Amino acid sequence: MTQVSGKADLARLKEMYPEKFASSEGAFSKIHRGDRIFIGTGCGKPQHLVDEMVRYVVAHPKAFFDAEVLHLWSLGVSPYLREEVKKNFRLDSFFISGPTRDAVNQGMADYTAIFLSQVPDLFYRGVIPIDIALVQVSPPDRYGYMSLGISVDIVRAAIDSTKLAICQVNEQMPRTHGDSFIHITDVDYILPYDEPLLEYEMEVPDEIAHRIGRYVSRLVEDGATIQVGYGRIPNAILSHLKEKHHLGVHTELLSDGIVELMKAGVIDNTRKAIDRNKTVAAFSMGKRSTYDYLSDNPGIAFRPVEYTNRPMIIAQNSKMTAINTALAIDLTGQATAESIGSTFYSGIGGQADFMRGAVMAPQGKSILVIQSTAKNEEVSRIVPMLSEGTGVTLTRGDVHYVVTEYGIAYLHGKNMRERAMELIGIAHPKFKPWLLREAKKLNLIYKDQAYIPGERGHYPEELETYRTTKEGMEVLLRPVRFSDEPLLKDFFYSLSDGSIYRRFISVRADMPHERLQEFVVIDYTREMVILVVIEVDERQIVIGVGQYGIDEQSHTAEVALVVRDDYQNQGVGTTLLSYLTYLAKREGLLGFSAEVLVNNQPMLHLFENSGFAIEKRRETGVYELRMLF
Repeated sequence: MTQVSGKADLARLKEMYPEKFASSEGAFSKIHRGDRIFIGTGCGKPQHLVDEMVRYVVAHPKAFFDAEVLHLWSLGVSPYLREEVKKNFRLDSFFISGPTRDAVNQGMADYTAIFLSQVPDLFYRGVIPIDIALVQVSPPDRYGYMSLGISVDIVRAAIDSTKLAICQVNEQMPRTHGDSFIHITDVDYILPYDEPLLEYEMEVPDEIAHRIGRYVSRLVEDGATIQVGYGRIPNAILSHLKEKHHLGVHTELLSDGIVELMKAGVIDNTRKAIDRNKTVAAFSMGKRSTYDYLSDNPGIAFRPVEYTNRPMIIAQNSKMTAINTALAIDLTGQATAESIGSTFYSGIGGQADFMRGAVMAPQGKSILVIQSTAKNEEVSRIVPMLSEGTGVTLTRGDVHYVVTEYGIAYLHGKNMRERAMELIGIAHPKFKPWLLREAKKLNLIYKDQAYIPGERGHYPEELETYRTTKEGMEVLLRPVRFSDEPLLKDFFYSLSDGSIYRRFISVRADMPHERLQEFVVIDYTREMVILVVIEVDERQIVIGVGQYGIDEQSHTAEVALVVRDDYQNQGVGTTLLSYLTYLAKREGLLGFSAEVLVNNQPMLHLFENSGFAIEKRRETGVYELRMLF
């Protein structure tokens, strides 16, 4: 619809419904003391209406008192918080943003903690009755329908249940599809006023955000339906999904990053189980170019939050992947996105709705992203326990993955010790010793849990690589992490007695914690342990382990490896030894040494066929091998 036709339709409707086109004075004179006034969300906020309402109160200071202003999210200046009108207005917000944070924490405004999906029900049932709704809409079409544009979320419920609806018709508001339409006969007053919509400037991602984005991109599968929150890190995550295919979107917030992926064809919604071929969102915050893209776009449906955020609806999307941020997470997996101690920071919002919906979805994933530190690396966001007064936004069962700039922790189905070790493993290195000490005090981990501090113990992520064995099996080769003890335990106990004897030249078959630590707590500058890993149903399984320890005097290393019995003779050992050789050569080592039982013909054959000049020395049934590079 062009601006010309929009104005013509508005003029025609003004002739048909003159009583609806009142002045600001006439509209706001209908407010009574104690009324509840709803204001549209975020970038859809009707700025002109809000300004006019406050001007009316300033001009008529005794017109009404103690009116309660309700909103979800506010950007820019909120004039109803000014000192001069504090007797006239009291804010109650369902979510806390920058402009309202101080007022809430100073007791000058209220915060209602609730899952966002449940807010509309409060309006419809009259638990929170709405007396007046101030919303912004697009110009009407020739049938008299106006669009709520970029903000449907809880606005739909507010406008449906209010006693008095006042709409600012703005040519700048895009006409969006979905549950966004309202007929002129269903509103009480129309106040035409054109002004630029509020724009949300996304923070430019830094290198830390991009590192997190690269990790998250590994977890997002082709054909997944995604939900992504707002901010610097989510923006970086979206920028790293450009190589994905056939992504779908079922989200609360439609951001610039999602629109860019739609334009690039990455998001086509063709694999969605519901709302196929449509991007579904509740509201949008972004640049003007994003709003232009939304206008009259049939591939985008704006729906109210009782639909977008309802966990049972979210769960109908297979491979539903919810990606959200947090302020802090403790070593048991409890996370907060709403408060720092007793200081309210944001709110429950829709995060828990989406994370729980993703957990219930077929092949769904809930991913919590968090920068490892705050305040210029002075504070760890991974903490032993959430501090007193902190609101638990996500429980221990809501999170599958946690991602920091130091890696990925998988918590789903893990016990408290495993969770603590996983999270310590992706914490900032300077805080790992402290977290280990605190975890021991809390009896979360073994009292004798060892750790190599500093660079010597820093996980060498750059050594992770995918290889294909000669039999065509794709495997991940990666250094061992100190949180890998459960994986190594399962691996060693999967070996036959014969394999254990050939590897350790010992009949000892047990592998207790004390012994496992020798494999997982290592100084990467003096030794290396490489795992051969495959993934089965999102679970990593170790099928081979190779290691070498450096002899500094000879500048060579002693090497050993073992492959799970059911994966032997498939090229796993050859691939593993080849990679260990590459790493040793990269370190400038001169060669390998090894001890192999005389009757361990497969291992002897492996070494002999690896292209090395081999010196054998047989002693007491054991070959001592020397292999020079």
